[in-house]
Amino acid sequence: MRNVGRTILTGLLAILPIGLTIYVVSWMAVAGEQLMRRLLGPVLPESLYLPGIGLVVAVVVLYVVGLAVNAWAVKEVLRASDELFARIPVVKTLYVAIRDFTRFFPSSDGHSDLKHVVLVPMGPGKVIGFVTAEDGALIGAGDDVVAVYLPMSYMVGGYTLFMPRSQLEPTSLSVEAAMRVVLMGGMQASTTPPTPAA
Repeated sequence: MRNVGRTILTGLLAILPIGLTIYVVSWMAVAGEQLMRRLLGPVLPESLYLPGIGLVVAVVVLYVVGLAVNAWAVKEVLRASDELFARIPVVKTLYVAIRDFTRFFPSSDGHSDLKHVVLVPMGPGKVIGFVTAEDGALIGAGDDVVAVYLPMSYMVGGYTLFMPRSQLEPTSLSVEAAMRVVLMGGMQASTTPPTPAA
């Protein structure tokens, strides 16, 4: 009976990542389709609307916005909106947190606020850190001090340390690979489903 329970649990663990991924992607697609359908309602008659048009329009709009972000006029509009949201009480807390989180991801030109990956000594061990500023000007420290962000596993928080550059150990890890290691608590992702326990 114990082997049956273990086998069922193994099967659940094998399909759970696939099932959750499909569910989240489906939910995002349906939500985007419904939103765009409402927005297209005034300009596109119901008789001409086909399922999926809203999703296609949403993807095109996001692509155009991505291209337009580098234009001077769009940068000015985004800067003005950034200043506006940053002044509104309560709203600014949520907006700044989301804005700063999105800056961790590389943009279309490959730029990210995370410069490179380093190892930071922590007692007898080492932790993965991401250099976010190459000098300590933010706190009035010297040029040999860098800002290092230490994220916690499963994105439950993190810390920013200002440390001497000499105490950091460079690594060959990419930002994406290091973030994956940190988020998964050091567990290695397997491309094959686990085998049932004997």
